[in-house]
Amino acid sequence: QVQLVESGGGSVQSGGSLRLSCVASGGDSYSSSCVAWFRQAPGNRREAVATIDNYDDTEYVDDVKGRFLISKDKAKRTVYLQMNSLKPGDTGRYFCTTRRYCYSLNDYSRVWDQESTYDYWGPGTQVTVSS
Repeated sequence: QVQLVESGGGSVQSGGSLRLSCVASGGDSYSSSCVAWFRQAPGNRREAVATIDNYDDTEYVDDVKGRFLISKDKAKRTVYLQMNSLKPGDTGRYFCTTRRYCYSLNDYSRVWDQESTYDYWGPGTQVTVSS
């Protein structure tokens, strides 16, 4: 069983930056090699933001391309989401999630943005962007 804990959320003004962290524990590295960030605004369904695999291949939703950067520190079993040029539309709760038995984005590239692709979820961290 993998446990995930997110941190780094907060309140910022439009145009500001935040860096979210997701630390994995338990299980083994194979259980947390493919990681994604999702977010959920009040009243909306959870939506994908970005994903990274064991080889540091990444995917992003169009809305965050050029503004967000996902990266990982394998030794620390930590995945980061650097968020720049934040907009009020980025407000929401951000969740970290992992896919079991996964090393390569090639294995899930067509479904990377679907919640059902992933097996473990953290409790989330709140991001609020004011105009």
